[in-house]
Amino acid sequence: MVQAQSLTDNADVSQSRFGAGSGGDSARSFSLNLTCEQADLSQHLGLVGRAVASRPSMPVLANVLLEADADRQRVALTAFDLSLGIRSEFDAQVEVTGRTTLPARLLGDIVSRLPGGKVTLSQPREDAPVTLISTVGQYQVRGLSAEDYPTFPEVGAGDGAAQTLELNIESLLQGISQTLFAASGDDTKQVLTGVHVKLLPGDPPLLEFAATDGHRLATVQTELMMLRAGDESLSEFPGRGLEFTVPARTLRELERILSNQVAETVQLRFDRSQVQFSLERHLIISRLLEGQYPDYRRLIPTQFERQVTLERRPLIESLERVGVFAAQKNDIVKFQLSAAAQTLQISTEAPDVGSGQESLPIQMSGPDLELAFNVRYLLDALKVFHTQQVSLDLNGAVQPAIWRPIGAMRLCYLVMPVQLRST
Repeated sequence: MVQAQSLTDNADVSQSRFGAGSGGDSARSFSLNLTCEQADLSQHLGLVGRAVASRPSMPVLANVLLEADADRQRVALTAFDLSLGIRSEFDAQVEVTGRTTLPARLLGDIVSRLPGGKVTLSQPREDAPVTLISTVGQYQVRGLSAEDYPTFPEVGAGDGAAQTLELNIESLLQGISQTLFAASGDDTKQVLTGVHVKLLPGDPPLLEFAATDGHRLATVQTELMMLRAGDESLSEFPGRGLEFTVPARTLRELERILSNQVAETVQLRFDRSQVQFSLERHLIISRLLEGQYPDYRRLIPTQFERQVTLERRPLIESLERVGVFAAQKNDIVKFQLSAAAQTLQISTEAPDVGSGQESLPIQMSGPDLELAFNVRYLLDALKVFHTQQVSLDLNGAVQPAIWRPIGAMRLCYLVMPVQLRST
């Protein structure tokens, strides 16, 4: 059985270090005094501010929690909308340890407009406003008690079934960027609005990411350069059922944070209802999406009547040009594949506007075929493939079409053609 480990054992961003939710005396010290760089404060406010509730169910959720630690000379900022939470730390000169909450938007607007240099924040007592002093002026911001701010839920606290992994950041970013675009934007299909993550057995083990909106499916498998699951060996862990679905919003914020990291790994901890990503100075916690994710593997054909190879960049450019006309009506472009001429003709018609048509050289085996696609679905995938050539595997005009970047063996993009109506 996987041994549950607390993030606070390994990550400096533990809330308990600041007394949040721990019941320690430091959590009851409401006065604070600190000096930091304007750039640091502005950057981290912008980062955590993306988790501030747009329509808060409690007034304090419109605020950002500010915690200053004199022992560690750090400031932590936290935002939590009860579904997504982001916590971030940075170095500062902290004279007095303390905690308070301040209006996120107001504070961010003020700090972002200050000139670079030192800024000081101080609060003499809990019910007093925080005074912000910069080189150009002084401002007072009134907040709410830090005692009213909700603490992050503890992963695994409910049934003790938490599991912990240590993932390579590059692999994680690859999995996110090459699947997230295919997630559904329809909130009535909640489980499809995220990316499904599954650990596959093997040597090395693979982490599979998948996203679908019902019309297209993107899957990618990345090697786990580093994997830690409690005290178990890699051979024992894959059978333990690592499988969950992360909301798209969470992954967008995670991608933004990880893209600016110099660290090589990130710690992932999850249970049945939530997931937590931890770096040295950043912590993201999110609820998981409920519901059974579709068995997407059965949707991918294993045999094809037609195989096509073509250059990726010229294809993108042609789709973008012809797509100008397609956007005037329904975003549909027609493909005419000719094995004899070894060409792909891309065309579209927009009544009362005009039409467009281009031809590209291809390498094709199998009979000719005419079919149609949503041009946006094609461009979304082609722009994240990053290879010189792509392959297209086909059967019929209304059967799943499989696109793959040649040279990236573990990436697959399925898109359903649009049925052409005869006039």
